[in-house]
Amino acid sequence: MNREWSLKELYDGYQDERFQQDLEKLKLAVDEYNACAEALDAARPAESIHNQLELSDTVRMIAHKLLSYCSLSEAVNTSDKEAAAYQSRIYMILSEQTKAATTFERFVAAVQDLDSVIASDEFLTGYAYRLNRIRKNAAHNLSEEVEEAVSKLNLSGGQAWAKLHGYLTSSVKVDYEGGTMPLSAIRNLAYAKDAGIRKRAYEAELACYDKIKDSVAFSLNSIKQQVLTMAQLRGYESPLAMTLEQAAMKRETLDAMFTAIQEYLPKFWQYLRRKGELLGHKNGLPWYELFAPMGGNSRTFTTEEAKDYLLGIFQGFAPDLADMVARAFDQAWIDFYPHEGKAGGAFCAEVYCLRQSRILTNFDGTLSDVVTLAHELGHAYHNEQLFDNRIGNTDYSMPVAETASTFNEAVVMDAAIAAATGEERIALIESQLQDVTQIICDIYSRYLFETAVFEKKSEGFLFPDELEKLMLDAQKTAYGSGLDPDYLHPYMWVCKGHYYSAELSFYNFPYAFGGLFARGLYAKYLEEGEAFLPRYRALLKATPVCTVEDAARVADIDLSRPDFFRKSLQSYADRIDEFLALTEG
Repeated sequence: MNREWSLKELYDGYQDERFQQDLEKLKLAVDEYNACAEALDAARPAESIHNQLELSDTVRMIAHKLLSYCSLSEAVNTSDKEAAAYQSRIYMILSEQTKAATTFERFVAAVQDLDSVIASDEFLTGYAYRLNRIRKNAAHNLSEEVEEAVSKLNLSGGQAWAKLHGYLTSSVKVDYEGGTMPLSAIRNLAYAKDAGIRKRAYEAELACYDKIKDSVAFSLNSIKQQVLTMAQLRGYESPLAMTLEQAAMKRETLDAMFTAIQEYLPKFWQYLRRKGELLGHKNGLPWYELFAPMGGNSRTFTTEEAKDYLLGIFQGFAPDLADMVARAFDQAWIDFYPHEGKAGGAFCAEVYCLRQSRILTNFDGTLSDVVTLAHELGHAYHNEQLFDNRIGNTDYSMPVAETASTFNEAVVMDAAIAAATGEERIALIESQLQDVTQIICDIYSRYLFETAVFEKKSEGFLFPDELEKLMLDAQKTAYGSGLDPDYLHPYMWVCKGHYYSAELSFYNFPYAFGGLFARGLYAKYLEEGEAFLPRYRALLKATPVCTVEDAARVADIDLSRPDFFRKSLQSYADRIDEFLALTEG
C-alpha cells in the first residue's frame, strides 16, 4: 500500500505544461470576469447575474485545481519554495478580481425584485441561497477600491503571518534523548505506552516552543489585529459576530450549545480524575497523560489493517461509504506517516476536479490514529455528497464542517465498543472519552482563549508570557478539577494552526458543534436504521446552500434550545458512568 498520496492526477510538477497552461487560463478567466462586471446591465439583471456566476465558476475551477496541487505539495514539504511562490502568484491573480466581485455584489444587492429574477432562470435558482446571502451581507461590504486593496494587502499580511506560523511549527527541531525530532513526531509520543516517554516528550515539546514563541506571538498578534480591524471596518459588533455571519449560524445556537456544555463539564472532570487515579496521580490528570492508552487494548495497526478494520465497520453501516473508503486507500488519496518538513495533525482536502479528496495524517498505528483516519474519511464522504453540486455550491460553513467526520467516529467507536468485553471494552470506551473530551473541554478552552485574545489585543500587544497566562486560565476553566494544575499546556496557542487565519476566526466551536450535532444524528440513525441514511446524505448535500439551523431541520432538529445538545451530551455522560463503574475499585 502507498505511504504517500498521489498528486500526479493533477500535475506532474510546476513545469508540467498543463500547470503552466492552467496558470495562463486563470489570468484570462479573471480578465473576462472583470470585463463582465463592467458590463453589468440593470435592464437585464437575470442575464447579467447568470453570466457573472458562470465566469465565477470557471475562475474557481481553474484556481482550485492549481491551489490544490500547490497546497498539498507544500503540506508534505513545507520547505517547497516553488509551492509557496506559485501560491502567492495565484492569490495575486485572484486578487485582481476583488474589485469586480464587489461590483457584482453591489449589483445583486440593488436588484429590486431579486426573488423574481432568480425564479426566472434555472441556473440562478441553483444559486438562490448564495445570491440572497449577497443581498443580506451587502451592508458589510466596503467600496470596490478598498476591497481590492484589502485583498492585496492580505497577501503580505494575514496570509504571510499564517505561512510563517506553519513554517516555524513544521521545521522546529525538538531536542529529545540526545537527538532531534520533528514537532509532529514528538507530539505523537503522547500516545506512547511508556509513561516515562510520555512525560519526557511533553517536557521536550514545551522546551522547544521557547525557540519559536516570540516569532509565533508576532504572527498571532498581527493576524488578530487584522481581524479586529476588518470587523470594525465592516460594521460587525465583534470578530465573533463576523464569524457567526460567515458561518450562517445564529448566536442563539452557539449560546444553547455552550449552556449545555457548561452544565456537563463536571461529568468530564470525573472521567479525567478517574483516569488520573488509575495512572497513579492524586491531583488530577497531568496534561501529558491525556492520551495515555489504558485498559487491555495494546493493539496497533498497519495501514492495511486499518483499512480492513474500517471497511469491516462501514460495510455494515453504508455500502457507499465503504466503497469510498476502499478507493481512498487503493487509489493513493492518503499521505500516512510523519516526517521532517511535513505539516502536523491531520486534514482532508476536497479535489473537486478529480471528484476525490486527499487526506493527510501522521499515522503511528494506534487506535486513535485509526479513528483519526475515520474522521478524515468522514470529511471525504461529505465531499462525495457535493461533487454533483456546482463548484460554487460546495463550500459548507464551519459549524457543519465536522458533521460527517464526527459521525464517522461515532459509527467506528460504538461498533468497536459493542463487540468488546473486559479490558478491551474499558480501553475502547476510554479511547472514545479521550476524543470526546477534546471536542468538549479542549475546544471550550480554545474558544475561551481566542475570546480573551481578541478582548486583550484591542488594548495592546500580547507578549508570549501573556498568551501563556491566557491559555492556562482557559484550560483551568474548561478542565476544572480534572487536570493537575501543575501540568497544563501553556503553549497550545503555538502548536494549533486554527488560530492563524485572518479569514477564519474561532475555528474551535465548530468541533464541539460537529461532535454534538453528529451524535444527535447518530442517535436518529440508531432509532430509524437504514431509513435515516437518505436524509443524512440530503443533509450533507444541503450544507453549502442553507443555514446551519435549516440544515438541522432536514433531520427534524431544533438547535435554538439547549435540549438537543443536552441529549447528545447525556449519551457521553452515560459512557463516562460506564467507565467509572468498570474501573471502580
